[in-house]
Amino acid sequence: MNKWIFYLTVILTMSSGLAKAHLDERKAEGKYTQVEALRLAAEQGDATAQNKLGEMFLNGDEVTQDTQEAVKWFRLAAEHGYALAQFNLGVSYGNGQGVTQDSQEAIKWFRSAAEQGDVKAQYYLGLSYANGQGVSQNFEEAMKWILLAAKQGHAQAQLKLGVSYGNGQGVAQDYQEAAKWFRLAAKQRYAKAQYYLGLSYANGLGVIQNDVRAHMWFNLASDNGQRDAQKNRDDVAQRMTPAQIAEAQKLAYDCKKNNYTNCD
Repeated sequence: MNKWIFYLTVILTMSSGLAKAHLDERKAEGKYTQVEALRLAAEQGDATAQNKLGEMFLNGDEVTQDTQEAVKWFRLAAEHGYALAQFNLGVSYGNGQGVTQDSQEAIKWFRSAAEQGDVKAQYYLGLSYANGQGVSQNFEEAMKWILLAAKQGHAQAQLKLGVSYGNGQGVAQDYQEAAKWFRLAAKQRYAKAQYYLGLSYANGLGVIQNDVRAHMWFNLASDNGQRDAQKNRDDVAQRMTPAQIAEAQKLAYDCKKNNYTNCD
């Protein structure tokens, strides 16, 4: 059974008599839709349904796209304290979708969601501090939020944290810590992190210099669409023996075969 159809059945037990009778009739006829189910739940104050309905209007999924209608539903759910809706409302304000662009209002909603542990909101809030968007630029505060997102497994946050450790921006420079976070993101098939981990091995930054490992990670990054990774791989290959290149290629093959676990 469609989860929203099941959800409607539950909601119907709490709906008004008239609405229930109307939808029971449509249910018997097999005519009610997911949108009707969501709208009924949303109008009764269910924050999950409000956010889902907002996402449907935002993306034009089974409804005519309407960003203002999306914001309306995001706001209702956000004001109920629903973290995902708070994040979505923050994105809407940040991009000026369905509402006048307002970076400070975006920050307000990102913070509300981030404080509830929403990983995307933590990352966006961290980026806002790093870039000085809607707040005064503050790299230490940026790293605080990006670290929280990285610890939850957010690959982009892990890469950003690694780059920050490599550059000593907002944190003390630490190449080993940089390589650690590059590796965690690389294992999630994040091509840019694989590229940076390749650079770490090629230059011996935070890891023991190893051309075989560098070639492997550049190869994987290239396969996953990272620009410049192929050139770096070929540059490293010029100082490798044929046996080393064959080893690197086998390591890359095994890494992909094992779903990026136990790659090195």
